[in-house]
Amino acid sequence: MLIGFVFALISVGLTLIFGVMDIVNFAHGEHLMLAMYFTYWMYTLWGVDPVFSIPVVAALLFILGTITYRLVIKHVLDAPMLAQIFVTFGMMVFLRNLAQVVWSEDYRRIGDTLISGRLELFGIFIGTPQLVTSIGAAITTGLLYWFIKNTRTGWALEATAENKEVAGLMGIDTERMFALAWGLALACVGVAGALLATFNPIFPEVGAVFVLVAYVAVALGGFGSVTGAFIAGIVIGLVQVMGGFLWEPRFKTMLVYGIYLGVVFIRPQGLFGRR
Repeated sequence: MLIGFVFALISVGLTLIFGVMDIVNFAHGEHLMLAMYFTYWMYTLWGVDPVFSIPVVAALLFILGTITYRLVIKHVLDAPMLAQIFVTFGMMVFLRNLAQVVWSEDYRRIGDTLISGRLELFGIFIGTPQLVTSIGAAITTGLLYWFIKNTRTGWALEATAENKEVAGLMGIDTERMFALAWGLALACVGVAGALLATFNPIFPEVGAVFVLVAYVAVALGGFGSVTGAFIAGIVIGLVQVMGGFLWEPRFKTMLVYGIYLGVVFIRPQGLFGRR
């Protein structure tokens, strides 16, 4: 279940972009991969523990997100949907191949960190990195939700997601909100990547391992719903763990997709999506 909080954090970033500007970021997994590599190289080159690199990586990904919007996404906002899809899909291919060229296909791991080890709770051993990662992901998601629901900037983001034309007429700088949405979404995967790097192998295709399930969480929770993405991510994590424990581990992902298909047959807009 602990991994579900990571899926939730990744999914929240995806749904934030879609909710504000109706664009699916197919390069989301590759941004997660970059965050993991940034964490790895900060540890390898300068000895910065991943725990301390989290705010730095999040800031780097936030800046990358705003730059990506200004240089790329801004120019396809009013383009046909296929053009938007090809742009983010093209970014995915570019970033993945760039990582292969620069860092090769080798698997890399971070050595011992401040959170290495394991804990025993009621006779069950839990890896400390996995526990800290789930707590960090839950806290980050909670902070983002608080920011959206309790600050003027968050209200402006919600207003832009509701209707960008009306929001603009009310004096909201929608261009700034679009850039902020991309920055926050990538900051979320920045935190997730830094946390995952403490125990997960790092390689150019690592983003696909997590983001495919995150897409399911976004669709299951309802496109544009931060609450839905968070709850769906936790549910998926629980299903994977229980499915692997009670059934064949190789079929645990199939269970996730089976539940998703069952839900969308009954409620196509997802659990918390609007009709």
